[in-house]
Amino acid sequence: MAVYAAYWYRAPACNPQAVEAAARRLAPHVRSVWIVRPEAVAALPPGTDHVLPGTRRYWKVLARGTYFVNNVNFPDHLVKRRGQVHVMTHHGTPLKTMGLDQRPYPAARMDFDALLRRASRWDYSVTSNPHSAEVWHRAFPCGYRDLPAGYPRNDRYATAGPEQIAGIRERLGIPEGRTVLLYAPTARDYREGYLPDLDLEAFSSRLGDQYVVLVRTHYFYGRHEWLRELHERGLVRDVSRHPSTEDLCLAADALITDYSSLMFDYACLDRPLVVHAPDWDSYRDARGTYFDLLSGRPGETPGPVTRTVDELVAVFCDGTWRDDRSRALRAAFRERFCPWDDGHAAERVVRAVFLGETPALPPVPRRTAPLLRASAMLPDPHRALGTPLRQPTDGG
Repeated sequence: MAVYAAYWYRAPACNPQAVEAAARRLAPHVRSVWIVRPEAVAALPPGTDHVLPGTRRYWKVLARGTYFVNNVNFPDHLVKRRGQVHVMTHHGTPLKTMGLDQRPYPAARMDFDALLRRASRWDYSVTSNPHSAEVWHRAFPCGYRDLPAGYPRNDRYATAGPEQIAGIRERLGIPEGRTVLLYAPTARDYREGYLPDLDLEAFSSRLGDQYVVLVRTHYFYGRHEWLRELHERGLVRDVSRHPSTEDLCLAADALITDYSSLMFDYACLDRPLVVHAPDWDSYRDARGTYFDLLSGRPGETPGPVTRTVDELVAVFCDGTWRDDRSRALRAAFRERFCPWDDGHAAERVVRAVFLGETPALPPVPRRTAPLLRASAMLPDPHRALGTPLRQPTDGG
């Protein structure tokens, strides 16, 4: 039995959902069970076996499951038993510091000893790209095995055809001929009740009717009255509760984001990316980042950078969002962060974990410069902990 979960027991989504779909096809002998909250049951596909947290069957599943697949850590009350295999898929390529790398920064509010105990349950850590492998090695120095596969949730970007994309846009109610912009800001550790630093009313009004602006707020935040009003007035479309981020990306002609890891996934589509980062200095100083997203250097900045609504409007009005420089920046970004996203990532995870095979990876192009370390401000946790750099092992 394989036990699946995503985003702290929300509805099936992300990498675990893609892995389960591949397992149904390639490893039908493995039975799937999802752990979901009561409010997520209505979103389950028909026939999905599931359990609710805290029920008698929930505890039985935790005790008897063989495989545990999640994009976040399972709760501390899960005691790993002999023979159980845990797969951490993660849920984003890291721009912001993660794990032990967060320790020097003021936004870090966690028990790092407990974090390491949770990470010590992992048997496999799914690696989306070489940059992520470097970060996970240092941020979570535990005895798991790297599983360099690409991101299973990104398989759809390599396999979706024009008819599928047209169907998604039709279901979203997007008129033909419109340019779709997806605005997807991330959360802020250092601010309570964060609202996006973008005047969406002014932005949408000044762009005109040829554009459709989809707005997806971070799942940490509830519904916003201001966004509902803009949606009802037809200025933007609030897609914050749409069940599939992948559908929204496939529907969009361009992505506007700040520091969301969605940029790394969207880069697989080779469509324009615009970084709107009005509070970059505050975000970087409070949370810490692994590279300078606003540097303008190939492999760090995926496209045009703006800090004001005037600059953002200008990027689309003057064509900067899809000019030659933007294409060149995007190509370097894709080379660094999407080398394995070829549509077979979920299959590689299933073959390695459930079938015991060693799946092949696409070749990674040789880089002209080494992968960047975290900021020079950041101490090396291996040195601080007296822990050597972890080598892949067969256990967790």
